[in-house]
Amino acid sequence: MEKKLFFFDIDGTLTDRKTREIVPSAKRTLELLQENGHFVSIATGRAHYKCRNLLDELGLENMVCSGGMGVVIENKLVKNTPLDKEEAVAVIRQAEEKGIGVLVALDDSEKVYAQNDLFRQQVGPRQEPTEYFIDSAFNIAEVENIYKFYLALSKEQDHLIPEPKSFAKLRFVPEYIMCQHDNKKQGILDVLDYFGRPQKDVVVFGDDVNDLVMFDKAWTSIAMGNAVDELKSKADYVTDRNVDDGIYNACRKFGWI
Repeated sequence: MEKKLFFFDIDGTLTDRKTREIVPSAKRTLELLQENGHFVSIATGRAHYKCRNLLDELGLENMVCSGGMGVVIENKLVKNTPLDKEEAVAVIRQAEEKGIGVLVALDDSEKVYAQNDLFRQQVGPRQEPTEYFIDSAFNIAEVENIYKFYLALSKEQDHLIPEPKSFAKLRFVPEYIMCQHDNKKQGILDVLDYFGRPQKDVVVFGDDVNDLVMFDKAWTSIAMGNAVDELKSKADYVTDRNVDDGIYNACRKFGWI
């Protein structure tokens, strides 16, 4: 059997969006793929520290994370690239000039930093576990790295901050946006470089628009039956819904398990 490198999106692919639980047949499929000698990884926009427990729960040792700029191989973080500092500082300064609250992540953790508490005053706490460090002496220009930052920017205000060139503005909640890397394809390419493997050996599974970037004609792209139409139209194959054993059925169809 030809050995493949598999990359799975999380929400709506490996997990049921309604329950947020891992689909049992999906987890079993990951086990079978590994037993057959395939490389198996998750591919997510989430930060590295947010995914460690999930990686253990899935029984995996590999992941592309941090929007493609983080790579874990055999449980070792081999890459975690921060944002382009010059552009990040420029966007943050622009937001501050317009009175928009800012929170900045300087490392791979739930810690965020700011010069004032304007972000929480404008939109409330960040909607995930967070440790806040508010210091009037905080100077963004003096930090070493910026991994992501949050802007208290509503949908109606979105036009106030133009789209960055080297990273993305992502909105997962109505109240604010997150500026971070959004290129899972690059993480996949980094894994290929690490092992010296060709692109044709890659198989990706996804369900939403954030997976479009990793659907590439150089490899096999599979959309879940519950995927958005835009992703299905770009896929090489559309399988069943994730909760209807879509991952298992696809891997059986192609003979990978």
